[in-house]
Amino acid sequence: MEAGGFQWSLLTILGPILLAAVLLWALVRNRAQKGGKGRTEAATRDLYEAQDRQDKAEANKVQR
Repeated sequence: MEAGGFQWSLLTILGPILLAAVLLWALVRNRAQKGGKGRTEAATRDLYEAQDRQDKAEANKVQR
């Protein structure tokens, strides 16, 4: 087999294996971080509630 053919064969075999390994790593890493989603949602909800209270307080000052 010539050198170019060998490299092509190597890429054809190792390319999909490397791609599968990277995809598997990404899936495992993504599933491990799902616990942080609840924390993010709670923090966002707290920020929205604080902004809502501030907006209502400012609206009450304007009405007086």
